[in-house]
Amino acid sequence: MSDIRDISLAGAGEQKIRWASRNMPLLASIRAEFEKSKPFRGVKIALSIHMEAKTACLCRALELGGAEMHVTGCNPLSTQDDVAAALAGGGMDVHARRGASPEEYSRHLTAVLEAKPQIVIDDGGDLVNLLHTRLTRLLPHVLGGCEETTTGVSRLRAMERRGALRFPVIAVNNARCKYLFDNRYGTGQSVWDGINRTTNLIVAGKNVVVAGYGWCGKGIAMRAKGFGARVVVTEIDPVRALEAMMDGFSVMPMERAAALGDIFVTATGCRDVIDGRHFGSLKDGALLCNAGHFNVEIAMEELEAAAASKYEARRNIAGYVLKNGRHVFAIAEGRLVNLASGDGHPAEIMDMSFAIQALSARFLLENRVSLAVGVVDVPEGIDLEVARRKLAAQGASIDALTPGQEAYLEGREPAP
Repeated sequence: MSDIRDISLAGAGEQKIRWASRNMPLLASIRAEFEKSKPFRGVKIALSIHMEAKTACLCRALELGGAEMHVTGCNPLSTQDDVAAALAGGGMDVHARRGASPEEYSRHLTAVLEAKPQIVIDDGGDLVNLLHTRLTRLLPHVLGGCEETTTGVSRLRAMERRGALRFPVIAVNNARCKYLFDNRYGTGQSVWDGINRTTNLIVAGKNVVVAGYGWCGKGIAMRAKGFGARVVVTEIDPVRALEAMMDGFSVMPMERAAALGDIFVTATGCRDVIDGRHFGSLKDGALLCNAGHFNVEIAMEELEAAAASKYEARRNIAGYVLKNGRHVFAIAEGRLVNLASGDGHPAEIMDMSFAIQALSARFLLENRVSLAVGVVDVPEGIDLEVARRKLAAQGASIDALTPGQEAYLEGREPAP
């Protein structure tokens, strides 16, 4: 039985889902194929992804493919209650509420796993973690899983190194059609959508500090530069730091950047990126927000301890008066800013990411006997198929090698 906020919100959720679906032609074509072939007939799928309209489109594609869907969110502040109501109103098993307490969030994750799924689709690794800790009795039912995001893949790799992972998990995040577009362009746009709609402040002329220069950080920095900001990058990887410098950004440690930044965005996947070492150096009016999956990158408990007082500065913005009298502001409790303060990535971007999810889930089911336990790469064929189909949906076409060119590249013809 579903656990949602308010079923009467279903109409508003359906409107959002229709709009997203209209702008996700690739997933729509896969959904039509699934509806005919029913590859998931008789299969239970537990899914934990940000509960918003694009995710709903993926859930319905899998359901039309025959799956029995048990779905929840993957972040307490990213659930959209109207979308959850729309899915529940259509008969899907949904356990998600915006603003869920830690206890409620854990209960929702547990509820979808108690359905004894054969496939788990994760965003951040919470389902897989539960299966390997508190719910190990359910492991015999699981054929495998798919993981959506960088943080989740990092957790899986750590489990794999310890020999703890008990089933194959496809690293959807590591597909080129995922990280090159979702992580870079999707995060780049959606983070600033969340910041701008929440603050109603200008970015141009400000100092923006981006912590981490992976694909997400690159996208965030690129868009900040496009808005007219002066961008500082902090990094621990010397190669990425050098790349940021050659992309035209200043590079320095956070201890120096803390005194310069007007807006801070963390995107590292690590904890305590901005903490007690830095709060006292922040400018009056500095804005702190996080684009990493978990709310650990800004040390919020340390910020609470460092503040003389706290107040609501604006909806979804907490103001902290530090003991030096300066005011600093944290957006969305330090949680994922693009979803806790926005609608997440654009639909056209998630069209590719969720197409890879859907095709990877089918691949997992079809190849469950031969897949080794551990982290599994998305097959190149799926990656290329998604790219070709997305190009076609955009009305674009590309060249193909001639037989002579193929022979030359394969070394079957000598170079002149």
